[in-house]
Amino acid sequence: MSTAPGFRAWALPGIPEVRPGDDLAKLITLAATAEGLPGLADGDVLIVTSKIVSKAEDRIVQAADREAAIDAESVRLVARRGPLRIVENRLGLVMAAAGVDASNTPSGTVLLLPEDPDASARRIRTGVRDALGVDVGVIVTDTSGRPWRKGLTDIAIGAAGLRVLDDLRGGTDTHGNPLVATVVATADELAAAGDLVKGKAGGLPVAVVRGLGHVTGGDEEEGARELVRPAVDDMFRLGASEAVREAMTLRRTVREFADEPVDPQAVRRAVAAAVTAPAPHHTTPWRFVLLESEESRVRLLDAMRDAWIADLRADGRSEESIAKRVRRGDVLRRAPYLAVPCLVTEGSHAYPDARRSTAEREMFVVAAGAAVQNFLVTLASERLGSAWVSSTMFCRDVVREVLELPEGWDPMGAVAIGRPAAEPGARPARDAGAFIAVR
Repeated sequence: MSTAPGFRAWALPGIPEVRPGDDLAKLITLAATAEGLPGLADGDVLIVTSKIVSKAEDRIVQAADREAAIDAESVRLVARRGPLRIVENRLGLVMAAAGVDASNTPSGTVLLLPEDPDASARRIRTGVRDALGVDVGVIVTDTSGRPWRKGLTDIAIGAAGLRVLDDLRGGTDTHGNPLVATVVATADELAAAGDLVKGKAGGLPVAVVRGLGHVTGGDEEEGARELVRPAVDDMFRLGASEAVREAMTLRRTVREFADEPVDPQAVRRAVAAAVTAPAPHHTTPWRFVLLESEESRVRLLDAMRDAWIADLRADGRSEESIAKRVRRGDVLRRAPYLAVPCLVTEGSHAYPDARRSTAEREMFVVAAGAAVQNFLVTLASERLGSAWVSSTMFCRDVVREVLELPEGWDPMGAVAIGRPAAEPGARPARDAGAFIAVR
């Protein structure tokens, strides 16, 4: 007869208030071997609340220093809402207040997370094995909120002696469908299971889970850090308002591109963002010409180069000077993809004097600039670099003729688009106050 899958979880009573320097493995061993308890066996998993680890390792600071402690534990601000900060801490965990906690600690103090939770888990595992001769897994846990879900749950922040991830990719489900993306966060599931019997306020900081032997025996070097998603793979790295501000700074002028094709749909998504820009008189003064064929790009750039050379010769410049200036346009030739934003002033008001006519056109030009900014920022969010080059504005008739554009379409530069060949350098910070006048 087959046995239905199952496991057992129980909390360990009898663990006293932990103080700096206490031997956690010894305290856990004494609690686990108390009369009336099942004891520990090979393959059991100990679920240990990080708070007792922090206390034993003297990760205690005064409550008055809490904000400074959060600063010290943080490496990146993810989101801020009033006094609440969600940050990435030095362990790579994204948590409220960097995991600095005022619960289950004496009044006037707060606890920092362990310095190295994986190392803490290894020490507990080794101590239990030395004392009892049993091989157990150990998970150090902390409580965390989650995106998209209400409520808190325990997660693994340290681990030893078990597989923290169960990679099912390459297998099949019960219907024979291939599993291509299923990687189970086993350590987090165990942390939550242990929390069901430990509770948050019952003074039971350690639990035992038995019957899940398939998760134990992990690589000794593997720890809970394996659960932390690398920044490059994190699609939700920032809070909402923070993401908007960060997008502005991601928009950088890129002049060297990787030899990779550009997804036309990514450019179209950028156009969709562009046309949400403000515009005068309820008009839609933006058009985007997307040059997706090599022939159209070369024909346009050759015609623009010839027009530029003719202008420079008419200015009396030397051939050497002309060649140097024309090379500035090479960024457009090196780009895998080009777009030409155009201004259309249909719907503009007519005025009999130059002052108001000029102001009317300037309103439309500003609207075009806002659309191009939306376009460039959205390209950056698609991990595409761009360079907005003004050259088409100096030969609009040529551009219209080569691209067969209507007479009322005014090219407003050209945008070179592609994957950046390298990460842009750091942008020097600017003091916003230098650009502000208050009256």
